[in-house]
Amino acid sequence: MSDGAIYFTDTYGGLRLRDKDPRRELEFNAVFMWKDGKLTLLIKDMPNTNGLAFSPDEKYLYVNGSRDNYVKRYEVLADDTLANGKMFIDLSKETERGITDGLRVDVKGNLYETGPGGVWIISPEGKHLGTIRAPEQATNVGFGDADPSNVSSLVHGAEMRVAETRAVNRALRKAYGIGLCSVEELGWAPRSTASKPPDQTKVTANGNNSHHNGQPRLRDRLCLLIRQYQLDAGLVKAYAADYCGTATLRDASREQVETFINDLAERAAKDRDGLICQLNSYARQQERSS
Repeated sequence: MSDGAIYFTDTYGGLRLRDKDPRRELEFNAVFMWKDGKLTLLIKDMPNTNGLAFSPDEKYLYVNGSRDNYVKRYEVLADDTLANGKMFIDLSKETERGITDGLRVDVKGNLYETGPGGVWIISPEGKHLGTIRAPEQATNVGFGDADPSNVSSLVHGAEMRVAETRAVNRALRKAYGIGLCSVEELGWAPRSTASKPPDQTKVTANGNNSHHNGQPRLRDRLCLLIRQYQLDAGLVKAYAADYCGTATLRDASREQVETFINDLAERAAKDRDGLICQLNSYARQQERSS
């Protein structure tokens, strides 16, 4: 707020088991305000509170409820507390991938809201004006600056960029042990196709990085397994390359990777401890090689 009040959400954060995690210290998700050296609880009736932003005149605060995929709007009172929370937009019936996670508000009061299929643009009246399609699930958004390279050419009338989170995910996992992984860590960073003949480019489009017969991407399935069983992404990558008999994971065929993922899922479910021991052997190999 312009008067110095700081608003923030407190949600599951790094709690891997979310509401079942024994390290959880509060029985609710919430929005808090820090002002004049005092912490005030403002909202605790929303599960999985997440992104939040003020209207340009600071009369309203928008708060994301990520679990149920909606945005609520609250009136900001004279003492900076909140009242009269109302449903602003409900995306729970949408079928595309994506949740209400990050948001920003432009000078006209329009919301730029991550959601199913990309970034939703929503008027101050709650009307869906359009969607900025993203190549992957959007989780955070931010307005660009005067540097044209930071501004998406897809957005007309507002300078904006979709913020990537992969580097942040890597840093969080290394610092706090949070079980996140990125496409680059799994060895599936997009490769240049400029020097490839058209027929080879077509094969790449159906490779490890894409959907196959309407099924989820292999990398998404592997990321899900890594998060679900709290595995080390780097060790899984080394194990996968060894399993497939290739120098790196990206050199393996789709069929090889799919077989590996199926076997990894079965082993993790039946004997996670044994799997961890095998993964740790690759850590020792990396130590010896370094």
